[in-house]
Amino acid sequence: MSADKKNENMPLIHVVDLVKTFGEHDKNKETVHALNGVSMDINKGDVVVIIGPSGSGKSTFLRSLNLLETPTSGHIYLEGTDIMGKNVDIDKHRQKMGMVFQHFNLFPHMTVLENLTLGPIKLQGKTEEEAKKQAFELLDQVGLRDRADSYPKQLSGGQKQRIAIARSLAMHPDVMLFDEPTSALDPEMVGEVLDLMRKLAEDGMTMVVVTHEMGFAREVASRVVFMEDGKIKADGTPEEIFSPDTENQRLRDFLSKVLA
Repeated sequence: MSADKKNENMPLIHVVDLVKTFGEHDKNKETVHALNGVSMDINKGDVVVIIGPSGSGKSTFLRSLNLLETPTSGHIYLEGTDIMGKNVDIDKHRQKMGMVFQHFNLFPHMTVLENLTLGPIKLQGKTEEEAKKQAFELLDQVGLRDRADSYPKQLSGGQKQRIAIARSLAMHPDVMLFDEPTSALDPEMVGEVLDLMRKLAEDGMTMVVVTHEMGFAREVASRVVFMEDGKIKADGTPEEIFSPDTENQRLRDFLSKVLA
């Protein structure tokens, strides 16, 4: 079998027995397992939505996927490469993973256009003309072409998050990671960001999303993962996870509170 054919049959991301502990080097603190043996496959085109109570390990898991958090042990394979291995150029692999945070992380001293062109020019070697052309195409995609010369402080929260998504897309990632992308937004701005994420999902973008937006999880996800105590407690289709007939009592208790 050719290498290309083999890679076609591989998960895009293959996570094996991931562990992340805190406090193990402090005699006065109890060791806390933020992740306690998490394994997961994410295939090309999947929209995996991770739900669970606060402190369940959702964001730690997401941030571990591109090593913004360094796991204590385990393996993370991206397109067949163990990115936790020695001599791995993690910056190269991070370019394949777009990351969207709660608080946007735009450069405040740069215009929207400058925010969108910096990475492609510095990291991908695009010319300024090529980067600007792509940036305007992305601004059209997120509906903000008229804000190209604005600074982040001149944008609403929803606009900032849409620009943050466009900035990640400018690097042509293989997967987009969203860490509670709507939690810092006013309620009336949540919809515009979720609508953009829905469009990305419809266009086939592989996405891993940590969110409290259960409507998005139910409508858009191909899989929903329920985490608690650093472990995956349920993993299934939205129909399976949100079924009132689920036999998972802890999941049922959690959903009864967030869907009330």
